[in-house]
Amino acid sequence: MQQPQHLREHYRHFLPITTRWHDNDLYGHVNNVTYYSYFDSAVNTYLIEVGGLDIHRGEVVGFVVSSSCDYFASIAFPERIEIGLRVGNLGNSSVQYELAVFKEGEQQACAAGRFVHVFVDRSSNRPVAIPQTLRLAMDALRVP
Repeated sequence: MQQPQHLREHYRHFLPITTRWHDNDLYGHVNNVTYYSYFDSAVNTYLIEVGGLDIHRGEVVGFVVSSSCDYFASIAFPERIEIGLRVGNLGNSSVQYELAVFKEGEQQACAAGRFVHVFVDRSSNRPVAIPQTLRLAMDALRVP
């Protein structure tokens, strides 16, 4: 199967991350589940810093309801990586993020994934419209 093209230029925002010793598994590369923590960190850092998300006291929180990842090349400790972030679909109460893992300075992704957040009222856990400040931050990440 031919690897799909997930190129740096297709992503709108990047979070640099240094892999950690405990990210590696017994095979000597970053374990597949760790990629999801990188994705979560990239999205939530962006939402907090750019969208004003208050993860401790805000009335609205985002729940991950779906996720996936495809792996193309391994990464390992110690490597500097960058998580590319874009928004593929923005609905009333949900958003689909598309993410990719790049080795520092490389153009082709080592892995690409997606996950869907549904925004809910913290007290009722019922879906709510995405607040305007978050929507504006997400809209800046949309791809045509």
